Amino acid sequence: MSSPSTTGIQLKTRRPVVGEIVELISSMRFAIALLAMIAIAAIIGTVMKQGEPSANYINQFGPFWYEVFRKIGLYAVYSSWWFLLLMAVLVVSTSLCIIRNAPKMIKDMRSWRENVREQSLLNFHHKLHWRAPLSRAALAQQSAARLQNAGYQVKLVEKDNGTLVAAKRGAANKFGYIFAHSAIVIICLGAVMDSDLPIRAQEWFFGKVPFTGSGLISQIPASSRLSTGNPTFRGNTMIPEGQNSSTAILNRPDGVLIQELPFTINLKKFTIDFYSTGMPKLFASDVEVRDNQTGETVKGTIEVNKPLIYKGVAIYQSSFEDGGSKLKLTGYPMQGHDSKPFEIAGEVGASTALGDAYTVEWSGFRPFNVENVGPTDDPRAVKQGKSLEEEFAQSLDKHTGSAGKNANNKNLKNVGPSISYKLRDKTGQAREYNNYMQPITVDGATVFLAGMRANPSDNFSYLRIPADDAHGVNEWMRLRAALQDPALRAAAAQRYAERATPNSDKGDALRAQLQASADKSLTIFAGSDKAAGFMAISQFLEKVPAAEQEKAADVFMKILNGSLWDLWQVARLKDGLQPVSEDESHARFLQLATNALSDVFFYGAPVFLQLDDFTEIKASVFQVTRSPGKNVVYLGCLFLVLGVFAMFYIRERRLWIWIKDDVSGAEALMAMSTQRKTLDFEREFETLKDKLPLSA
Repeated sequence: MSSPSTTGIQLKTRRPVVGEIVELISSMRFAIALLAMIAIAAIIGTVMKQGEPSANYINQFGPFWYEVFRKIGLYAVYSSWWFLLLMAVLVVSTSLCIIRNAPKMIKDMRSWRENVREQSLLNFHHKLHWRAPLSRAALAQQSAARLQNAGYQVKLVEKDNGTLVAAKRGAANKFGYIFAHSAIVIICLGAVMDSDLPIRAQEWFFGKVPFTGSGLISQIPASSRLSTGNPTFRGNTMIPEGQNSSTAILNRPDGVLIQELPFTINLKKFTIDFYSTGMPKLFASDVEVRDNQTGETVKGTIEVNKPLIYKGVAIYQSSFEDGGSKLKLTGYPMQGHDSKPFEIAGEVGASTALGDAYTVEWSGFRPFNVENVGPTDDPRAVKQGKSLEEEFAQSLDKHTGSAGKNANNKNLKNVGPSISYKLRDKTGQAREYNNYMQPITVDGATVFLAGMRANPSDNFSYLRIPADDAHGVNEWMRLRAALQDPALRAAAAQRYAERATPNSDKGDALRAQLQASADKSLTIFAGSDKAAGFMAISQFLEKVPAAEQEKAADVFMKILNGSLWDLWQVARLKDGLQPVSEDESHARFLQLATNALSDVFFYGAPVFLQLDDFTEIKASVFQVTRSPGKNVVYLGCLFLVLGVFAMFYIRERRLWIWIKDDVSGAEALMAMSTQRKTLDFEREFETLKDKLPLSA
């Protein structure tokens, strides 16, 4: 029985090197090695995220390995030159294997192998010998008929004073090899058709250059635009509600290309529904597609996994974004003793000047947020053996950090809208902020969460500003401004000293000393450019002898808490307001306010922006693809299924019966073979052993 050879095509050429290369490439062992290398590359492309921004890879691997991995193309494995080369060599190798083996297989399928001899049949393992009281011709016809009834193709051959009955079944098994190997070639060709190789060819030979700047799409030059005749592409387009687009953006390693579409997509309405956890449950886009040449319009609804296909281009629902929501905010100064709020407006995706020193870049808006607002661990216990600075740092961590820090206590709740923006100074340095519109109850306290992070890869740390009696931030802002005003600090210190020594026998000396201590505590807490809040207090107390630090800290905090209360009242009197009542709720507010005043040093923003009103504008992100190779890949998959089915479920069997004359009739010798000996083959052989020798 013949089987595919593992060796390659052996050319008769005067150049041995060429012959050896062709033999190697067309050999089965070379194809298997290629498949192993492609599988390893696919694993790398699956494990390592592809097409991420460069900053993400630098943060993950560091500058050195980032550059090494970039040069070998690991950030875009499937479009790297070496991966495409592997695929091309695999196609050539597999094609040569098919060219080498397919003709021989087809010839073998059509062959009856009638040149077999009686002596060779005796060497078969599965054989049978019998005599029948029939003539040689009658026995041959009877055996042929019985084999045909068993599903075999039969041919009678007269030779060497005898009759050979040659039969075969399952010869289509050879198509399994041909179809399976052809499937590899077809699928690879289809993948190349849908790859970015055609786009690279336009960059190499037609002068297309990725655009690296910024600005309006309409202003991007023709050298960075691909025509509607581009055979294959995969890009994204973001369309706000009520607007349209006739272009898609194709991301390239060093910029973007603009793909002109043969139609215009108009987003009529975007619909989104959420689970209780805040995860999107359904989002769909009602669109109208208008042909740019004929003006023909088609309406449809695009959902996830339910694309709209028009003129060979598929429009998929990819994701959703903010489409430029209109924002109205109130700004509160966070530096100096100015507490006057001001109004400011913004639009997501745009920027707004904030005085001469800063620019606000509005980066995002979310109409609602589902956060875990479950209780956190009790922050009151401070372990022994820690320095005062470590204790204050631990206390600080309880007040800043994630909006919903504790993963052990799940209490998911919609906490309302939030905005994200960047404050960029004149030097180009920026920090990102994320503020919630409504106060949120966290750990039993109602606070406004104001998030900050210096790097995009960091998590947000949240400043918790306590809500006042009017459910706003005005009282905390008033107290913050007063803390930065030396005159109000002095007035608060005097008020505290008078309140603490109403009928003191020691008179003015004790009151003056207490007033000086209160003023100093407020000044230290107000801080400087180097430290403020609890951190400044920690540094001050480190100068006290270690044996007296705990007592000094207790006295200092008592004076500070009392002084801050009087500072609050002095600030209200300055603004023409009545002092607040001394009760538990206001004491709790002052405690939270003190924590927030300490943390504001790390917030690092000149202004706090509080969202007051908004007009949401949704935008849908579509993936627009033209993939002519898709049907080719489907054809390859069909060939692969047929090939695997043929190889595993079709068993080729060959059977020969040599019949010659005998004194009492005719003598028959039957032999049977197959490529794979299985239990089914053994059973079939036993059935034929019983059926063929039977007399008519």
